Order: sequence, then C-alpha cells, then structure tokens
Amino acid sequence: MKGAIDKIIALSGGDSPDELQKYLSSLKNDQLITVITSSALKGKTVGAMIKGIFEGKCTWSHVATVRMNRRLLVYQHCIPLCESGNLQTEVVADIIGLLMLETHTLSGPSLAQLASLFVEAIKVGKMGHGKSLELFPTVLTALAACEALSYGKGELSGEEYKKQLINSLCSSRWDPQCVIHLTTMFRDVPLSLEELQFLIDKVLRMFTKLDLQEIPPLVYQLLLLSAKGCKKQVLDGIIGYFKEQDARQEEEQKNGESLDLEVQSIPQDQLRHVEGTAILHIVFATRLDHDLGREFLKSFKMSYGDLCPFSAALLLSVARIQRYEEQVFDLLKGAIIKSFKDEQLQEGSKFLQDLLPRHCSVAQMILDTVKNSIFGWDHVTQGLVQLGFVLMDTFGPKPGPFGKTTEGSASIARTPAQLACKLGGQVLLHGFKMHEPIRGEILEQVLNRLITKTASPVNHYLDLFSDIVISAPMILLESSTKVTETFDHLSYLPLATVQGLLKAVQPLLKVSMSLKDALILVLRKAMFSSQLDGRKSAVIGFLLLLKNFKVLGSLVSSQCSQTISSSQIQVDVHSRYNSAANEAFCLEILSSLRRCLSQQADVRLMLYEGFYDVLRRNSQLASSIMQTLFSQLKRYYEPKQDLLPPMKLELCITAQGDQVYLQEPLAHLVSCTVHCLLWLRSMRRTADPSTDSSDDDEQEEEGYQSELQTILESMTRRMIKCEMEDFELDKSAEFSMGSSVGMKNNIYAVLVMGVYEVLMEYTFLKANYSKSHFEELMQLFNHYRKLSEILREKSGKGRVLSHKTPRSLLSLGFISTLLTALFRDSTQSREEALSVLRSNGEFVRYALSVTVQKIQQLEDTGHTDGPDGQNTDRTFHFLCDMTSVLMWRYTNIPGVVEEAGKKEKRCSLSQLCLEGLLRIFTTCQQRYPDKMGQLLSNMEDDGSVTEMNFFYIRQFQRALFTQLSGEEEEFNSKEAQLLVSILSVLSRQLKPGSKQFTQMITWTVKICKETSFEDPAFSKGLLSLLFNLHFLYKSPVGLLLELCQDIHCQLGDIDEDVEVEKQSNFNIVNIKTATNTAVSLLVLSQSDRMLDELDWLIARKKSCLASDKSASDEANQTAGEKKPMEKAVVLQLGTLLTALNELVQTALLPGICTITLLRALRRTYTTLTTLVKYYIQVCAMRHCALPTRFEKLVKLSGSHLTTQCYSFITYAQCGEISGGGADDKKKKKRAEVNAAASAKLLRETKAIPDLIFSIEQYEKYLITLSKKSKVNLMQYMKLSTSRDFRINAATLDAALQDQDNQQDAEETPEPSKKRRKQ
Repeated sequence: MKGAIDKIIALSGGDSPDELQKYLSSLKNDQLITVITSSALKGKTVGAMIKGIFEGKCTWSHVATVRMNRRLLVYQHCIPLCESGNLQTEVVADIIGLLMLETHTLSGPSLAQLASLFVEAIKVGKMGHGKSLELFPTVLTALAACEALSYGKGELSGEEYKKQLINSLCSSRWDPQCVIHLTTMFRDVPLSLEELQFLIDKVLRMFTKLDLQEIPPLVYQLLLLSAKGCKKQVLDGIIGYFKEQDARQEEEQKNGESLDLEVQSIPQDQLRHVEGTAILHIVFATRLDHDLGREFLKSFKMSYGDLCPFSAALLLSVARIQRYEEQVFDLLKGAIIKSFKDEQLQEGSKFLQDLLPRHCSVAQMILDTVKNSIFGWDHVTQGLVQLGFVLMDTFGPKPGPFGKTTEGSASIARTPAQLACKLGGQVLLHGFKMHEPIRGEILEQVLNRLITKTASPVNHYLDLFSDIVISAPMILLESSTKVTETFDHLSYLPLATVQGLLKAVQPLLKVSMSLKDALILVLRKAMFSSQLDGRKSAVIGFLLLLKNFKVLGSLVSSQCSQTISSSQIQVDVHSRYNSAANEAFCLEILSSLRRCLSQQADVRLMLYEGFYDVLRRNSQLASSIMQTLFSQLKRYYEPKQDLLPPMKLELCITAQGDQVYLQEPLAHLVSCTVHCLLWLRSMRRTADPSTDSSDDDEQEEEGYQSELQTILESMTRRMIKCEMEDFELDKSAEFSMGSSVGMKNNIYAVLVMGVYEVLMEYTFLKANYSKSHFEELMQLFNHYRKLSEILREKSGKGRVLSHKTPRSLLSLGFISTLLTALFRDSTQSREEALSVLRSNGEFVRYALSVTVQKIQQLEDTGHTDGPDGQNTDRTFHFLCDMTSVLMWRYTNIPGVVEEAGKKEKRCSLSQLCLEGLLRIFTTCQQRYPDKMGQLLSNMEDDGSVTEMNFFYIRQFQRALFTQLSGEEEEFNSKEAQLLVSILSVLSRQLKPGSKQFTQMITWTVKICKETSFEDPAFSKGLLSLLFNLHFLYKSPVGLLLELCQDIHCQLGDIDEDVEVEKQSNFNIVNIKTATNTAVSLLVLSQSDRMLDELDWLIARKKSCLASDKSASDEANQTAGEKKPMEKAVVLQLGTLLTALNELVQTALLPGICTITLLRALRRTYTTLTTLVKYYIQVCAMRHCALPTRFEKLVKLSGSHLTTQCYSFITYAQCGEISGGGADDKKKKKRAEVNAAASAKLLRETKAIPDLIFSIEQYEKYLITLSKKSKVNLMQYMKLSTSRDFRINAATLDAALQDQDNQQDAEETPEPSKKRRKQ
C-alpha cells in the first residue's frame, strides 16, 4: 500500500498526467479508499496524494466520467473519515481545505449527491465532531450556481434545490452534539430571511435538549449568526430560555422546601454561571454590533412586562457600554415606575382584577437579579449600584414649598415614587452585603449625598446608611476614615440630617474608640460654632451619646426607649472597665452641655427636651442632671414667698435693636424638671431596696428632690394667686407681632400659659386623686383659659393671624391618663375628686382639644413633644388607651338625656372625640400599618382583626344612622362628615370580597338611597365612600349612570320645553345637593377614574397586539371573540357614554361644572379615538370583521352623545353670556364680577374648541376604520350645523331687544314707549 501512495505522489509531481490517469484507472475503488485511509492515518502525505488523485486531464468522455466518479468517491470517503475522530486535527484541516478548493469542479449531480450525503449524515447523527461541516457551505454555494438539477421526476434550478435541502435539513431531527457545529456552519451559508427565521427557530428549540455547559458556545454562535438578521428573534429566544430555566428551578425549590427534599434537575450555581457567561457573550456582541443593542433596547421598551432576572442583569451589563448607559437607566426607571403604577391601579379596581391576572413585579425581578449576582456576576454589580442611586435620586422625597424640607420621618412607602425609592435602597443594601468590591463606592456615595444634598430631604439615604451599619458594622469599620471625614461637616448640615446620621453610627461608636474620639472632637468644636445650627448639632450629638453609653448601676426601666443595637456587635458595656470609662465619658459630656445654658433659646430648648430621655437611659447621671436643672431653675425663681409672680420673666427675654427675643424657654425648663423629678421618684419607689447605694448619695438626692418639690409647690400656690397684671399683661394690651411691645407681651403670655400647663400636669400626678389638689388644678386651668382667650381674641382682630396656637406642653402619657380619669375611671373612692374635673365642661373640651393636637403632630412628624414622644412603642400604647376611651365616650354619652343647654356642648365634645378617633386611625394606618389590629383589640370583643375592625364599623354605622333618623333641623353636619371619614378609613382594612365588606357596601347603598338631607358636604363624603367601595366590589359605571339620571332629574333639561321623567335612584341627590357643585364634580371625577382604567386596558391590548406572539396565537379568531377584555371595554364605554349623555342634557349651572363636563367629554372622545385606532391596527393585521358590540358603541356615540354635545355647547355659551350680565341688585359689584367672568369665559372658550377637535379626530379615524373594515361606520355620525358657530338672527334680535329694554328702564317711560312703537 505504501508503494501505491508513493507512486501516486511521484506521478503527480512529474510531467506525464496521462500516466497518472492510467495508474489511477487501474486502481479499484476499494483499493483507492484503502490508499486514502492509510495515508490519512499516517498523516504525512495525504495532502499530496489527494492532490495527485485530483490532477490530470482527459478529453475522452468516458474517462472523464470515471474521473468525476473518482472525485466524488474521494469526497464521499473523506467526509466520514474526517468525522471518525481517528485523524489528527492538522490532517483533517488539510483534507477539508483541499476538498473545498476542488468543490467547484464537481458536476451538478455529484454536488447533489454530496449534499444529500451531508444531510443524511446529520439526520442520523454522524456529524458529532462537525469537522467536515466546514465543507458543506461550499457545496451548497456551488450547488446554487448550477442551472438545472433533477429532482424527483422533474428538474429544479440549483437555487431552488438548495432551498429544498435546507428545508429538509431544518425539518429533520438533529443530534444535540452537532447543534453548535451546524449553527457555526450556517454562518457561511447564504440564506433568505424566511430560511434564517426557520433555522434560528430550530436552533432555539434545541436549547432544551442540550447540556447546560453547551449553551454559552451556542449562544455565541447564534449571536454571530444574527449578523445576517433576525436579531430580535435570537435575543428573545435566548432570554426566553433562561427565563424558563429560572422559573423551573424556582418551582423545584418551592416543592423541595414543602417536601423537605432537595430535587434539582439543574444545580443553581451551575445555571447562574452559565447565565453569566451568556450575558458576557451578548454584551461583547453588542459592543461590536450596535444594531443588536438597538434591537434589544427596542424589544424591552415594547414589553417591559416580560422582564426577568436574566434580562434585567443583561440590561445592567449593557449599561456599561457608554452609548447605551443613559437609555438603559431611563428604560429601567420607566419600567419600574410603570410597574408600580400598574400594580396600584389593578389593586384599586375589581374590574381590572377580574379581567387581567396579576402582572409579574418588576421590583421583584430586580431584587432577584441582585440575589443572583452573587454567583460571580461582576459585570452586573456596577450597573446595580448605578440603578440603586438613580432610583433613590429620581424618586426620593422632594423639598417642600420655598425649599423647606419636610419635618419628621417618612411614613410607609405607598406611592409609586416612594416604592421605587425604597427599591433603590434595597438594591444598594443587598449589594453592599453581597459584594465586597462595591462596598466602598456605595458608602462613599451615600455619605457624599448626605453632605451635599442640604436643600432636599435625605431621610431615604439616612435609612439606607442605618441599615448598612446594622447589617455589617464590622465591615463598615474598615471604611471608618470616610465616616470620620463626614463628621467634619456636621456643623454645616441640617439638624434632621445630623440627628439621623449620629443615630445611625451609634453601634460603631461602641466598638471604635478612634471614631468616638473623632466625633467628640467635632462636637466640641461645633459647640463654639458661630452658626446656631452648628451648636444645635453639638447638643444633638452629645445627647445621643449620653443616651447610648450606659453607666453601670443605672436602673432598668420598662419605659426605656429601644436601644440601637446589632446582633453582629458583641460589646460588654457592663464590664467594670467599660462602665467606669462610660461614666467618666458621660460626666465630661454633661460638663460640655452646661455651656449651652447660656446660649440661645433654641439650643436650651433642645437640651431640656433631651434630658428626660438621657435620665431614663442613664439613671446614674441623675445627680448631675438634676443639679444642672435645679441651678438653672433657681435663676428664674423668685425665692421670696410673698412676692408675685414666682418667676422672673424679665430675665427670660432679650432685646436687640427694636426686636425682642425669647432667651429662656422657661415653661420647657419647668416641664423637664417636673418630668425628671417624677420619674426619679417613681423609679426609686419600684427599685430593689437591696441595691448598693451610699448613704451620702441618697441624702444628696433626697435633698435636692425635696427642695425642688418645695419650689414647685410654691410656684403652684403663687401662680394660683397671680392675676394677669402681675405678669405685666392686660386684656387691653397690644399683642401684635409687629411691635416690640406686642412681641414682648406675646412671649410673656406663651411662657405663662406653658407654666400653667406644666403645673396642671404636676398637680394632677402628685394629687393622688385628692379633691383639694384637683380644685387647685381647676384654678390653674381657669387662669390658663383666661389668658388663652385673650390671646386668641387679640390675634383674631388683625387681617393675618399674628401667631400660631402654641403647642401644648402636656405630655402624651398624661393626656392618655387624663382622658381615662375623665371618662372611664369608675373607682368609688375617686368619684368625688374626679367630679371636680368632670363638672367643668371647658376643661373637658380643653383635654380633648389637646388630644387632637398631639395626635395631629404625631401624624405629621412621627413623634410628639415631651416625654416618650420619640418612643414609638410607648406612643402606640398611649394611642391604644386613648382609642378605647374616646370610643367609649362617644358611644355611651350620646345616649344619656341631657339638658338643652348642655346638649350643644355635648355635641361639640362628641365632634372632638370623633376627630381624635379619625386622627388616631389615620395615623395608625400611616405610621403603624401592621399594628391596626392591635389598636382595635382594646375593645371587649374578642376575635380576629377583621371582626374587631368590623365591630368598630358597626358602632359608627349605628351612630350615623341615629344622626340620619332624626329631624333635619337636629342634623349635625360636621359630626356626620367625621363619621363618614372614619368609616372610609376603617373600610380600607376590610378584605374585598369578605362578607363584612359586602355588608359595608350594602349599608352604604341603603343610606344613599334613603337619606334625603340637603347637606352637600355630607352628601359628597358619603358618595365618595360609596364609589371607593364600589371600585373594589365591581365596576361602578352602573352607579354612575343612576347618579347622572338623578342629577338630570333634579336640575332639569337644557331644553326648557322638555320635561324630564321624575325618578329617583338615590334620595341623597336632591335639588340642593344637585345644585351644589360638589356632587356633580365628584361624579365627573369618578368618570375620569373609569376612563383611566379603560385607557390602561386599551394600551395593554395594543402592546399585546404589537407582539408577534399575540398575533400568532390569535390569528384565527375574530376581533370580537378573542378575549373578554375587549367586550368589557366596549360595554364599560357604552354605559359611560349613556351616563354622560344624561349629564350633557342637564341644565348645569354655568361655571366650574360646565367646564369640567366639557373636559370629561373631550377625554371620553379621546378614549374612543384610541379604541378606534386599536381596531384599525387589528384590521390591518388580521382582516377580521368588527364586533357588533363595537358598531353599537359607535352608533351610540354618534346618534346620541355627539348630537347632544353640540346642543350643550350652545347652552354653555348662552349660559356664560347671560351669567356675564349683572342684575339690578348687583350693579355695585359689576366691576368685581367682570374679572372673574372674563377668566371663566376664557377657560370655557378653550374647553369648547378642545372638545370639538377631539370629536372631529374621532370621526377622522372612524372614516379610516370604515375603509379598512369595509363597514360604513359614518352612517351613525351626523354633522352638526352648530359647529360653524354661525350667528342666530333670532337670538341676536332677542338679546339686542333685552339690552334696549334695560337701557330704557333707566330713562323715562315715555321715550321707551316710543321706541317700542318704532
């Protein structure tokens, strides 16, 4: 065999091709095959030998045929030989290279046989190595160049033959091993668009049959193949595959957890690594092919709802490419906020919930991406950091009016913007925990924003920083230098930012001495700052340190606020060394804080408000704190017992130029002293007598405590004796804030009132229910009330209130105790003493007013003034107690028969109780949403949260029914409105679909149908409640129609000759409530809300229609039979048109109602136009018939609504013209009326053209739809003659004659008669 090989090589190199041809002819096919195989296995001479076989020319046809067959035989043998795997890679490359060079010399039939060989080999799975597939594109190209080839019994051109081969190949079963090789091979095959789509679809379907490790190289080859086209199909297929794998694994994980098994078809870490590699391939391809990037972003923009963790990670990786960065984050921002809005819209509407399943949450997909990124997705992490900050920057809280930041902590995230901001914080927090490389960047950016964003609220960044500290304090210590640098800016930051920042770093200060020393140094400098806010920052910082560094031996109090701690910090602060160090540290801080007592009132005020919390946390500091307060109080206390008043008020103020300022907040000083003293006494009584304490310390404490008590009792006694003149105040004095005298009097009055309040609280708490002490309390209150009334009276005289009502200094805990004593305490031994308080109606009203004020402050800021005001647990406990008392007071007292003179006061007290309850319920929903059941559980009714909530609802329903059962003269509108507001708040706690919710809506409908009181404000509140319930129960469009019929019936028709049929669906709509704009505007606002839902549904349908998947799934269905969604939209719009048709015929009063109705009509026609455009799109894609329901809707809009719209426009214009004139009685006000009438006319004239334009746009697209659908929809539309606004001669003559009559009436009667004759 070696000789044959050498001879062929030798002859091929010589000059005698005939001899070579002769020798080759002498070899049989088997011998030739053997020679080729042997040469290939040796690997050295196979190239030269094959060249020799292919060489030589022959002019004889029979020899040429033999030679061609020999060539074909070489091809047919070499292809399987290369696939056998027995040859070296270099040898295979040489063979394939030679075969490719000679392919063009093969005849058409030979090429056809060779192509068939490839196809059959692929079908039976003999192309596992894929080395010979490089030859196949050359064969197909040569085949396509042939003119004619036999195919079956006929002939095909080479191009058509190639298409048949490709179709056969893509339709056959592929061995998974050869999928990658085939995809690579097809890159070199010229394909039409249809063939390319078929091929890509085939490859994508093979994904599930491949081993997971083979997916990334296949993805790479597919991306290279996408250079030919079908980029969207490739990307959608890849993303869809990984989305399906993620869903399958999540399902397996859930099943495994429920069965306590670990069943995973694909290991999670393996899947995540494969996904990460695929993402890298796509990003690399996108860098090289910008069309691929544009197609990807365009595809995501069209259907953000298909977002999955893989596509989110892919988007964030693509964002690293600079040209796509801005687009990606804009797309993600839009998708996230739209997702939240869609969820909110769907949650608030039963109509939408029934039509559509809940959509996947984009926020959850983003969080899953963060979770998945732990598996080495370094290319995603940077995008996650950017996304987190983009969301927090864009959707974070905004500054209030005039750049002021909102006070207090943020409530629970509810709006889409708040939820998006919260998502950004979660992304950054999870990223910080999982990825070490990005921690420094996250921390640096958070701290930079805290420093630089001084004009905007930074609560969201403070919350994030606090979460980072708590979750990873030891990691944060590695970046302590950044925190230290932030401390240097403390004196320049807003107080709220300083407080939040220092609260957040407290756990770090306990484990880092260097950090604590740096902060102390900064705070000491700030104490001497020239800026007031800098000194306030120092006070805040020092007080926080005192509260959080506990001294050994401090009493444990159940009333202590929650400590800032972390499970990851294990510090023994109670060891002997630490406690000693802490005590020295705290005493040093206290000495620094004493300097504040000589500074401005605001600085002192912060100190007084903080001392109580410090004392409660560190009772060992009691001696220093109490001595500080004692010495400060003595400066303003008059020790001579026979002198009045007992305070030196002149020391509490200071003057600068012609301005008078408060220097010492005396009332807060007394309040702080009282609360600290009372707490110490209570804790000493409950403390263990065996605790170690030196006799000297006890004697010292008893000394200043008894002395303080003597001072307070003396102040109480002398303040009772004081008259207003003793404070240099007189009821005739000036209290305006415009002069120094008025300002001084105001400051004195507020200080004295504050001291009276503090002494009232002190007297009550030390009274131990003694009648004499309560009588003293009443005397203090009478003085307080007298001063308060004078201040209110004087401030009300000016055009602008000279001051706001000062906040009460009564603590929330005392208010809770006082309310219980006034209304619920039935202890026999206390009856006589409490009767002193209860008999004074003004005091009871005052207690309720302060209650409402405190709860309002809690609702607005999240905390209250005074002790326990910052402690959320204690505050909530007080709310629970007050809820029970107020509820008992309201539900029990009205049943008692009272005298007519007291009844008015009782109603006023009932209103205060209701207002307090409303504020409590609202505050709880905003600040403590998870504790609503606990708040309601104070009632005696035991049961679930829903049952307790419904128990309250029944109580308020009964109270409202009692109100409505009486005569209308006795009806208390304000109380009824409060009841409706409370029912609205409590009904939000009911689960839609529950029997309680059904009872609630049934009761509300019954009340609306049966109540006929002419109270517009109450009617609006009740109807608003009804609509809100209806949206969660079913679509309220039927309710809207009935209300529109009632309004039409009450106000009459725009055509005076038409008599409206008398009907009444809801008695609450009567002539007074219908005439008032509130009810009509409410109905129109609800129609807007329904149009929002319809617009959203139509937009969803259009987006589904735009996707190829939806089109293919529904191709064989008519437009009207596809889904119930279209049917629901058309029916809803039909009923809405009928309702508006009622309103458009109603003689509404000119003004805001008319304008709002015109705008609602314009919006309705815009929605109709959108629906018509949708059907135009449907007809263009599917050539299907229009549903009959839609035709009926068009008929309804044309024959009824449009015609009436033009009549209403005429009515509105006439009403405006007549409304612009003035009656004889109003001539003096004509100048004032003209300006308002002109503005109104401008608004209305703008609304009318907008409406007509929207009608004409609707008709324009109807014409287009008629042409597309071959249905004449314009037969229902009648062009109105009023659209040209031509002058009506008869109307003009009548108007001119009326004008003449008015002018004649001002002259003598005789000339007027002559004019009439003329």
